[in-house]
Amino acid sequence: MFNSIKIIKNRSDIGAGTRGSDMGIDAIEIAAINKENNYFGQYDYVDVATENESIYNKVNNSFAKRIVSVLNQCTRLSNHVKVTLQENTFPVVLSGDHSSALGTISGVKAAYPQETVGVVWIDAHADIHSPYTSPSGNIHGMPLAAVLSEDNLDFQINDISRETSALWERMKNIAIPGAKVTGENVVYFGVRDTEEPEDKQIEALKIKNYSVSEIRYKGLKKCVNEAIEKLSNCDVIYISFDVDSMDCDMISYGTGTPVSKGFDQAEVTQIMQQFIATKKVACVEFVEVNPLLDLKGNVMAETAFEVLDDVTKTIKEFL
Repeated sequence: MFNSIKIIKNRSDIGAGTRGSDMGIDAIEIAAINKENNYFGQYDYVDVATENESIYNKVNNSFAKRIVSVLNQCTRLSNHVKVTLQENTFPVVLSGDHSSALGTISGVKAAYPQETVGVVWIDAHADIHSPYTSPSGNIHGMPLAAVLSEDNLDFQINDISRETSALWERMKNIAIPGAKVTGENVVYFGVRDTEEPEDKQIEALKIKNYSVSEIRYKGLKKCVNEAIEKLSNCDVIYISFDVDSMDCDMISYGTGTPVSKGFDQAEVTQIMQQFIATKKVACVEFVEVNPLLDLKGNVMAETAFEVLDDVTKTIKEFL
């Protein structure tokens, strides 16, 4: 299916509430250099143009912060992912904040418009808020709602402007009109920090969440096999790995929204490798490394790089 790998570097953090994840890619590259690993010299890459200067824009909508620039960013990223896949090249996307997933998933769907797309979401957070329900207005908490084309108006707490509503509709229609995935084709791993509107939406859409405790009780391999079976009707699969899915007390606090009692490094690596072995995975994305918040030096980026290196070796094995 693929003949090579391409690294897509998306140094954008404008969807987050805390600055610094735009530096995550550089921190990961530094980790590789310090390990004397030539990972980033092995593959073609592209740098996606950013609009990080928009953080200085005083015109801001509190219910969908910097939505114009996030829309532009996700549109650019979508185009890069689409073209990469159309060239029969496997995109490994390294992004700042998790709003990027909207662009990446839209690009996958645009490349495979007739195929059914599955999403594996490894994260402490559900990221299924909309501008109507978000308590923070940070769009890195909204990418799945956008690709599912869901507003969750039953739990609306915000009265958004007509302009914001129109921009949100454009976000839901990046690359191709309408939903890119359905709830039954989304699987969560490690989600453990949610608000009530998200819990109700997850329940309504019948999205399965494999908690850390369930995986350790039932066994990781068994749970992943169940998830693979759940997504058996999907033609292509996208994997999103937010480093806050890992246990911040065990690994590092070097991410925007750290949460305790998460996965260890080996567990997230195995989840991804097991899915890749199905030969359905068409894109992986790593997000939310924030070196400015790492109290241990560069440990989060070093851990993320080790996962990236191991996962990429598995991708090459199944190209």
